[in-house]
Amino acid sequence: MKLKLKIGEKTREVEMVREGEIARWRLDGRAVEVNAIEIAAGTYSILLEGQAFEVHLAQEAGGLRAEVSAGEGVQTVRVKLVDPRAWQGRHGHTVEVEGRLQILAPMPGKIVRVLVKQGDAVSAGQGIAVIEAMKMQNEVRSRKTGIIERVMVAEGKTVNAGEVVAVVV
Repeated sequence: MKLKLKIGEKTREVEMVREGEIARWRLDGRAVEVNAIEIAAGTYSILLEGQAFEVHLAQEAGGLRAEVSAGEGVQTVRVKLVDPRAWQGRHGHTVEVEGRLQILAPMPGKIVRVLVKQGDAVSAGQGIAVIEAMKMQNEVRSRKTGIIERVMVAEGKTVNAGEVVAVVV
């Protein structure tokens, strides 16, 4: 996948090629060493060329807002696709995660329903479990079409924010 992004005021070309579980990255045509993992919904821990960052992404009109933490400082950067049709042409209108995906609890609470079991086929957007927090029930959904490899919770169990609910492959 190759995309042109406007990051702040600079236009950059980002390319990612997946080879099984390994992703190879190029930035403006130069190979870069990147290791990224989602640690919470919309929050990623990224190791870029040996430098560690935590990035929280939030959608806003016309693109994304990225809050980048490195060391003690936090910098907010606006990210926009230069040609949104390039993304839609490859992915329809939704973004779907590739590879193994850990579905994480977005908040602490009690599991009131588990909607899937190991081996079930799920589609992107399908409910995995229901968490109750402060008398409100929230459905945790898969962001990937695949197969449930493991369910890590049970009805009645208490979970913490960021705890793995299920794994989809």
